[in-house]
Amino acid sequence: MSLLSDLVNLNLSESTEKIIAEYVWVGGSGMDLRSKARTLSGPVSDPSKLPKWNYDGSSTGQAPGEDSEVILYPQAIFRDPFRRGNNILVMCDAYTPAGNPIPTNNRYNAAKIFSHPDVAAEEPWYGIEQEYTLLKKDVKWPIGWPTGGYPGPQGPYYCGVGADKAFGRDIVDAHYKACLYAGVNISGINGEVMPGQWEFQVGPAVGISAGDELWIARYILERITEIAGFVLSFDPKPIQGDWNGAGAHTNYSTKSMRKEGGYEIIKKAIERLAHRHKEHIAAYGEGNERRLTGKHETADINTFKWGVANRGASIRVGRDTEKEGKGYFEDRRPASNMDPYVVTSMIAETTILWIKN
Repeated sequence: MSLLSDLVNLNLSESTEKIIAEYVWVGGSGMDLRSKARTLSGPVSDPSKLPKWNYDGSSTGQAPGEDSEVILYPQAIFRDPFRRGNNILVMCDAYTPAGNPIPTNNRYNAAKIFSHPDVAAEEPWYGIEQEYTLLKKDVKWPIGWPTGGYPGPQGPYYCGVGADKAFGRDIVDAHYKACLYAGVNISGINGEVMPGQWEFQVGPAVGISAGDELWIARYILERITEIAGFVLSFDPKPIQGDWNGAGAHTNYSTKSMRKEGGYEIIKKAIERLAHRHKEHIAAYGEGNERRLTGKHETADINTFKWGVANRGASIRVGRDTEKEGKGYFEDRRPASNMDPYVVTSMIAETTILWIKN
């Protein structure tokens, strides 16, 4: 008699050319990921060759019950690390039957910005540092913490090693390898300052692909924590008090910044970001005011400042960039629950297209 695991791990290619495509999209809250699977007649590598599909938007908070059909447009394909073989994950965005983007489709506007000739010519690169917290399922308390209690103060946990410092490494490693398998350009992982909190980095990624890759990396992590029986939290301040929050620091450069003399371009870009600080903060994630307090490696939410190697700044420039006179900068303001489509496109829009009145 077959074990359930045997059936889950069946190699379909031994008996059929058909594959399974898992369509993934962002739900009505702007942070909940949804997915469903369909059978295709054979392998597909071009998202434009995939069929559109529909779902019940009234059950995801994205359409009224009397007109509930929402259409999924496939946008990016990744290898499926769960089913493996020729099976795929498909990152989608959502439209009305008439072909209009629904209000929660932030990818649509981001793609318009990235397709602007001035933005495309600058080839914007992104590297996103996604922090997250692993919680016990039944009590919603960080793993490794005494139930209802607190561990020792911060200090030994950042990049820590040992059973009393690192909690959930098997999940983190499984996610790392699954992302590499899927084709996500994940560039690293590390334990964070608060115990039970981790970070992975996606990038460098160009333009709209940064958002696609981060959302799929989040989806893969959500699936892995589902299997492991833990809850994944992107709350920017999951535990109140003297504990670090969770962010999504966004590293950014353009072709002009990467060339000789790029440091002057970087400083001009930072000046533009300063002028639009309030607009960016409003779009950088909910609950960010609980995180951006001026403590725990953050700048106060109402203050814009930048500095070289300053982790208490809104924008940090690295020592290497200053020394070489070219490179990139890090926007430290985005919260862990930010929408990467919004954040990446807004940074490009402000630094390349926006002109101060």
